[in-house]
Formats: sequence, C-alpha cells, structure tokens
Amino acid sequence: MQSHENGRSAVLRKTLFQVMAAVLVQAATPSSAQEVLDLDPNTLAPSKDPKRVANGLAPTPPMGWNSWNKFACKVDEATIRVTADAIASNGMKAAGYSYVVIDDCWHGTRDANGFITEDKARFPSGMKALSDYVHAKGLKFGIYSDAGTKTCGGRPGSQGHEYQDALQYARWGVDYLKYDWCSTGVRNAEEAYALMADALRASGRDILFSICEWGNSRPWLWASKIGNMWRTTGDITDKWTGHHGYSWGVASIADMNEPLWPYAGPGHWNDPDMLEVGNGGMTDIEYRAHFALWAMMAAPLIAGNDVVHMDQPTRAILLNADVIAVDQDAAGVQGHRVWKDGDREVWSKPMADGGRAILLFNRGETPATIAADWTMLGLPASVRMQVCDLWMQKDVGRHTNRYAAQVAPHGVVMLRLKH
Repeated sequence: MQSHENGRSAVLRKTLFQVMAAVLVQAATPSSAQEVLDLDPNTLAPSKDPKRVANGLAPTPPMGWNSWNKFACKVDEATIRVTADAIASNGMKAAGYSYVVIDDCWHGTRDANGFITEDKARFPSGMKALSDYVHAKGLKFGIYSDAGTKTCGGRPGSQGHEYQDALQYARWGVDYLKYDWCSTGVRNAEEAYALMADALRASGRDILFSICEWGNSRPWLWASKIGNMWRTTGDITDKWTGHHGYSWGVASIADMNEPLWPYAGPGHWNDPDMLEVGNGGMTDIEYRAHFALWAMMAAPLIAGNDVVHMDQPTRAILLNADVIAVDQDAAGVQGHRVWKDGDREVWSKPMADGGRAILLFNRGETPATIAADWTMLGLPASVRMQVCDLWMQKDVGRHTNRYAAQVAPHGVVMLRLKH
C-alpha cells in the first residue's frame, strides 16, 4: 500500500510541475500577453475588434474613372461633366464603369465651423450640383481626401475632421472615397483608416472606401473589414516596367501585387492602382497586357485616360466585355502566376463556373511560344475544355491536356476555359 501511495504522489508532483511550467511559459510569451491586453478595448487593434463588420459594398472589383492619371491637379467642374457625359454614352457605363472620381486638388478652405468646401474657382456650381449631374447620368460620384493634415497636392487633409468630412460627403451625395496617405507624420495607418471608415458608416450613406497608403503597412493583413480596396504599391506610371521616382511601371506593379492573391475577395480587393490604358506611354500590345493582368488579378478597373477623346484601340481594350467578365467574376478569386520559365509565364484564375481564365504572358523582347498544361491549372490532363481567345474574341476549339500559342513581346494571349 505504501509503495502505491508513493507512486501516486510522484505522479501528482510530476503533473503539478508540468502545469506550473506551462503557466510560466505562457506568461513569458509575448503573444499571450498581447491576447490578454486585447481584451481591453483601448488597446484592441481595429481589425481585431469582433464587433467590426464589412460595409457590404463592392462584391466585385469596383469599375469607374479617376481624374488623376490624365489631368492630375488640372481638374475642374467642366472636365468632370464632359467625362460623365462620355462615360454615359460611349459604352463605358454599359460595360460596368460606374464611378466618376475626382482625385486631388478639388478642395477649397474649411468654413468657420470646420467643414470642407470646394475650390470655388474650379467648381463654381458646388459639389452637390456636380454630384447630382453625375447621378442624373446613371453613374456614381467619387471624391478624394487624405489621412494627413494636407493632401498630396497640398490641400486640406481630413486629419482631425474625419466625421465632419464624412458628413459633408454624405450631404453632397458621394458614393466613393479615395483616402491618401500624405502628411500623416507618425499616425498608425490601421487606426487612421478605421477612424475614417467609422466616420463614413456614421454618415448614414453607403460610401465605398478606397485605401491608398501604397502598401507600406501591409493593409491586406488588416483592412478587409475597414476598406473595400487597398493600394498594394507605389503609384503607377505610364511605362512598361521599372522604378521611376516614386512610381512604377505596369509589369513591375503586377509583380508586387501578384503574390497577394490570397487576401483578395468579395468586398475587399488588392488595388495595383488605376489604369494607364490610352495615355500614350505604351504600345497597344502593352496596354492589352496591362488590362488583362489587372483583370486576372481581380483588380479594380479604374480608367485613367481622357475618355472624351480616346481612340479606337483604347476603346476596344477598355470595352472588351469578355476580359471585363474575368475581372468581375462572381467567385472573386484573384488569379496568379502558376508557371514561369525566364520571360515566359502562365497565370490562372479559377472562375465561378468551374472553368479557368488563363494568361500566357511574354515579358521578353522577342516572340515566344507559351503552353499552359491543364495540370498547372489544377485540372485533370484528360478533361476536354472549350477554349476561347478573349482578345481575338473567337473560340479556338476543344482541347485536352494543354493549349499553346505564340505570344508577342510584352504581350499576352488571354483565354477562357469552360467545360
């Protein structure tokens, strides 16, 4: 009996030692300490707040037009009105482009009560009248501000006036806010954007929230219940590749945005910046590749050209319904690279119908033959798929195992595979 009691005591002592050791290790672990702190709402990161829910907007990537890439600070009421007229009548509205967004440099001063006003010289009729004009065309109205004390163009920012500005936007009938990150000092990005998101929600109007802090604080990790889209890179420029000041060429931006594909989905999209299609710095082949890459990545399609005077090749790119359908697919999956050999790449995007969108991408300087094997795409080699070439806009037959095509330098062949 004594031996049995001694054995039981030894087991109890061992068990007690293990429990105490586990408690000490847990107390010394930073993540556990953070979990305890996170019970305090004063230290809870906005993205971790269990009460925070998405705003329910942007089930598919937003489509529209923004003034910056073409007009920069030279924007005024007349430009926005004729642009809205063009979008409503040239096929863009019918193709899905719905937002007309004024970027930086629209701001005037704040009034005696701190409410933001428009630049009266540039927008003499006022923002409410301009918003009404855009809405009368069956389109939506967007505007721009900044989380700092000043916008990137030196106009008044929203810091310290978030709820006032959101209320003013709601009064004006704003449907979309692009929110930049200049003059922010040491502000915490997640806190700053959550504050404006809450202000927009409190305004009582559904306002799509476009986060534009250039990917510095990795918003894909925290913004899915704060914004509807978030910039993943520095600004785009109308060049094929490379780093140009604080801006990047199209192919370089695609490379930075592509690995983030797991974070995109309905209501929250990776944003590789606005389109440069039609602005004159690249060839039509490169612009087709640009548009196709954005569609494959389920990116917002925000045109940035002069849509009033665009030429036929630009129109054909921006209005390609089959390519737009890839971007707007209801499954909301961002496509990504599945094969690479030097300058030759294959990208795949699973579609809601069980098929695939495929991009054969030639980054090189000479024509190249590129093949997509079904196994790269997660399909059985034996399955027979109907293949449609989306830029040629024709069916190219039923194929098993693989499809190959010659691809122009800096060009793409974009395909839709269906069962």
